[in-house]
Amino acid sequence: MTAARKKAATKTAVARPSAKAPATRKVAAKKRAAGKPAAGKPAAKKVAAGKPVAKKPVAGKPAAKKPVAKKRPATKPTVKKRVASEAPGKSRAKAKPAARASVARGATSSIGTLMTYALWLELDAVERYRELADAMEMHNNRDVSELFRKMSTIEGKHVDKIMKQMGWTKVPPLPQGAAPWPGFESPETAAHDDVHYLMQPYHALALALKGEERAHRFFESLARAATTPAVRRAATEMAEEEREHVELVRAWMAKVPRPDDDWNDDPDPPRYTD
Repeated sequence: MTAARKKAATKTAVARPSAKAPATRKVAAKKRAAGKPAAGKPAAKKVAAGKPVAKKPVAGKPAAKKPVAKKRPATKPTVKKRVASEAPGKSRAKAKPAARASVARGATSSIGTLMTYALWLELDAVERYRELADAMEMHNNRDVSELFRKMSTIEGKHVDKIMKQMGWTKVPPLPQGAAPWPGFESPETAAHDDVHYLMQPYHALALALKGEERAHRFFESLARAATTPAVRRAATEMAEEEREHVELVRAWMAKVPRPDDDWNDDPDPPRYTD
């Protein structure tokens, strides 16, 4: 090779860049791009494995707190005492024998205490018969309404007799403490649940008979519990009077026709609306 050709080859080699240079520059550019975030966009932070990403609360809105459940104190179920008039067909509540004996002794502590209870027993009967008479009149049951009013008048005469016998000009208050009769109402008081709007005079007399029988047993128990002869005699006399009332009501019932078996059938029963 001549000197002129060697010189030309050297110039050509200097003028031509290496073929590998562009490829090397591209790789270097990719590395720089991987290491630097794009312009105007913040670099995404890597999340550590296994740790949930905490959400930032929205500006101006506080993060909602989960309500904490409060434990309610354990409470015993409340048992409502049932009144005799609230339970259809149920017998009257009875006190324990020991409690009844103690109350009966208190009722027979004096003549005045005994007769006060006797007076209130009759007063309760007067008021209840008036209530039943009004109820029967509202249902257009005239016969039974008039019968209940007669019973109220009869019991009122018993009230007047006791007031006159004791020389009282006004009704004395009931003594403090529990009443000496079993149940929540006095013995001669008829229960509301024993009344039917289609009842007949026979049924009304049957209610009165039950009341007189309860009153008779009540005064007999007071006579047995009395510790003084005077109170025992007074209680015995009251029991005898109630026995006479029992016989009078039975005689009255004998004059009244017995109702038929279908006495409570009503082809057009009353409809109650709010």
